[in-house]
Amino acid sequence: MWWALAFLSAALLGCYDSFKKASLKGNAVIPVLFLNTVFCALILLPFAIRTGWGGWEIQKYILIKSCIVLSSWISGYYAMKNLPLTIVGPINATRPVMVLVGAMIFFGERLNLYQWIGVTLAVISFFLLSRSGKKEGIDFGHNKWIWCLVLAAAIGALSGLYDRYLMAPKGSGGVGLDRLQVLSWYNIYQAGMMLVMLLAIWYPHRKANTPFHWSWTIPMISVFLCGADFLYMWALTDEAAMISVVSMIRRGSVVVSFLFGALVFHEKNLKSKALDLALVLLGMVFLYLGSR
Repeated sequence: MWWALAFLSAALLGCYDSFKKASLKGNAVIPVLFLNTVFCALILLPFAIRTGWGGWEIQKYILIKSCIVLSSWISGYYAMKNLPLTIVGPINATRPVMVLVGAMIFFGERLNLYQWIGVTLAVISFFLLSRSGKKEGIDFGHNKWIWCLVLAAAIGALSGLYDRYLMAPKGSGGVGLDRLQVLSWYNIYQAGMMLVMLLAIWYPHRKANTPFHWSWTIPMISVFLCGADFLYMWALTDEAAMISVVSMIRRGSVVVSFLFGALVFHEKNLKSKALDLALVLLGMVFLYLGSR
C-alpha cells in the first residue's frame, strides 16, 4: 500500500514542478513562493483546526520542519527559474541517493541487490546529465543555479529523513506525530516566515528587481503540492515503509515534468536528456522490485 501512495504522490509532484516553472517564468521568486505558502496554508487550515495546537512539545518539532523545508524551497525556486525543467527534474530525481545514506546511518535501513542497482543507475544518470547540460552552456561545476539546486536537493533529503523520524511510532524510535498536524501547521509557519521575507527583502527593492505578475498557475502549485505531500506522509505512516524507497519513487515525478518541459516549454537537447531520464526510471524499476 505504501509504495502505491508514493507513486500517486510522484504524479502530483510532477504537476507541481511544472506549474512552478510556468509561474516563475519572468516573475519575481519571493512573491510567488509567498503566495504558494499562503494558498497551502489556506487549503490545509481545516486540518490544523481539527488536529489542534497540541502544545509546544509538538509544535517545536513542526517549526524545525518548516525551517528545513523553506530553506530547500528558496534554493529550489531560484534554481527552477534559471534552469531548464528537463535539467531540474533529473537532478532532483537523484535526491534519494542522499536520503539513502541518511537512512542507512540514522534508521539502520539496508538495501538488497535490486535496490543497490537502482541507486547506482540514478548516480550514473546525474553524471550523464552534466554532459547534456554542457550542450546548453550549463557548466555543472561553475553554474550557481546548479549549486542552488544541489543545495535544495540536499536539504530536501534532510527533510525526508526528518519526516520519517516525526511520524514513526514512539515504539520505533520516532515522535509519533499526526501526519495531518505536521502537514498543516508547517505550511502555516512557512506562510508567516515568507511574509516577513516579502516585507523585509523583496518589497523595499521591488522596483529594482524582477517585477511580480499574477498568473493562474500560481495557486495550482499549492493544489498539487498539498495533494502530493498528503499522500507522501500517509505512505510514511506505514511501519513497513522504507524512506529511501519512498523518496526514490517520488522522484518519478520527473516523467511528468520532463513531458511538460518538452511539450509546453519546448526545451532543447531532449534526446540526450531522455537517455538520462531512462536511467532514472530504470533505477526506479529496480527499487520497486527490491521493495516487493
